[in-house]
Amino acid sequence: MLIQNAEVEGAQRDVRIQGDKIAALGKLSRRPGEQVIDAKGGVLLPGLHDHHIHLFALAAKQASVPCGPPDVTTLDQLAAALAKPGTGWLRGIGYHESVAGMIEAATLDRLAPNRPVRIQHRGGRMWFLNSAALDDLLKRASAPPGLDGKTGQLFDEDVWLRQTLGNQIPGLSEISASLAAFGITGFTDMSPSNDPAVAHFMSKARQSGALLQSVMLAGQLSLQDAPLLNGVTVGPAKLHLHETNLPDHDACIAFIRAAHKQGRGVAIHCVTEVELVVALSALEAAGYEQGDRIEHASVTPDPLLHEIGRMHLSVVAQPHFVRARGDSYLADIPQLDWPALYRLKAFLEAGVTLAGGSDAPFGSPDPWAAMSAAVERTTSGGTCFGLQEALSPEQALALYLADPVDLRTQRRITVGSDADLCLLDQSWAKARSSLSPDIVCLTVARGTVIHNRID
Repeated sequence: MLIQNAEVEGAQRDVRIQGDKIAALGKLSRRPGEQVIDAKGGVLLPGLHDHHIHLFALAAKQASVPCGPPDVTTLDQLAAALAKPGTGWLRGIGYHESVAGMIEAATLDRLAPNRPVRIQHRGGRMWFLNSAALDDLLKRASAPPGLDGKTGQLFDEDVWLRQTLGNQIPGLSEISASLAAFGITGFTDMSPSNDPAVAHFMSKARQSGALLQSVMLAGQLSLQDAPLLNGVTVGPAKLHLHETNLPDHDACIAFIRAAHKQGRGVAIHCVTEVELVVALSALEAAGYEQGDRIEHASVTPDPLLHEIGRMHLSVVAQPHFVRARGDSYLADIPQLDWPALYRLKAFLEAGVTLAGGSDAPFGSPDPWAAMSAAVERTTSGGTCFGLQEALSPEQALALYLADPVDLRTQRRITVGSDADLCLLDQSWAKARSSLSPDIVCLTVARGTVIHNRID
C-alpha cells in the first residue's frame, strides 16, 4: 500500500507499507499492482492508543439502558427508562445518586415490578437490584459478602454476579469497528479481573478478525502465564484500591513486588486522595520501577504530585471527565479542592509522563472529545474548570500517541515502525482547531485498513 501526499511531521511525504511495517518514506512512485491512497495533504498520524479502557463492559453497554446523567436526571426519567418493553433481565448503566439517591429494591420495585432489574452505578463498583432480581440470583447461588439483601445493593461483586447469571462474553466486532472509526489502532484493557481466560478470548477475537486493534492486557498476576497470539500482550498488574475497603498495606507491597518479579509494572487505581497516598506509600516500601503508573489520579494535591514526579511514575488521565462530570464536581466538591481535580499541565510541568485513556464505558471512548476537553477545560454547562491545567492541541494529541509498552516514548512514523496509522482529511494546522472524530478518514492497523471513508 502507498499513501501519497500526506503531511507527516509537518512535511509532505509518501508512505509505503509492506506487510505490517512502514517500508519507506519520501517521494515514492507507485509500483505495479500497488494500492494507492491519495491523502490530499491530510495529516498522517500514528494510530491512536487508548491507554485505559474496559472493552467487555463497553460491549455490554450496547445492550444496556442509560440510567444516569445526562440521559436520566430525575426519578420520573428513570421510571421511563425502566419501562422498556420485555420480560427478561433489564441491565441499566451509568446511575448516579443525584438522580434519586442510593436507590433501594423497594424503589425499583415500584418503577419496574414485572422483571428482574440490575442497575450499575456510574463508578462501576455497585449494582442496584430489585426484588425480582434478588429472588432470581439467590435461587441460583448463595449471597456473597457484598450483597445487602434488604436494600438490594451489591458492592464489589462483579465476578459473583457474572458467574451467577452465567453471562456470555459479549461480541467485540461492533465495538472494535467503532473504535477504528476514531483512529484507534490499539488499547490497554485495564479490567482488574483480566486473567488467562480473558487473554485467550482476546487472542481468539484477534485471530478471527472480530477484534481489529492490538491489545495490551493489564490485570491479575496470573496473566503472566497466559498463552497469547499475535497482537495481544501482557501489560501491568492492576491494583484496584478502594478507599472504603483498602487492602492490607503489606498485601499491597507484596502485590507490587510480585509484579516486579514478573518484569511487569503495576497500574494502581487512584480516584481519591487517600487512595493516592496509600499507593505512593506502598510503592515507596516495595520499590518503584519504570512502568509503574497511577490510573486516574483524579485528586492530586501539589505534595502528592511532586512525589509522583520524584518516583518517575506515569499517570494515565481521563481529560473528558472534566467536560462530562465537571458540573457535578463543582456542585459536590468543596471549592478548596478544585485545583487538585483532574490535573494535566501540572503533571507535564513536573516532568511526569502523562497518557490518556477513556475509562469507557464509564466515560466516552472518543479520544477526540477527550483532546478537546483537555484543551478547553470547560464543563458541559460551559463553566471553566481549572483552566491552568489546559493543554495545547499538540500536548493533548500526544496523550494518545504514547507507546503502551513505554509511556515515556512517543510513537512516530518511521521506516521499520508498525504500520498503525490514522489519516485525517485535513492538515494539522486546521485539525488542531476542531479535534473532531469526523476528520478521521482512514485507519490502518498493522498494515490492514480497518476503517475507510475515503471517496
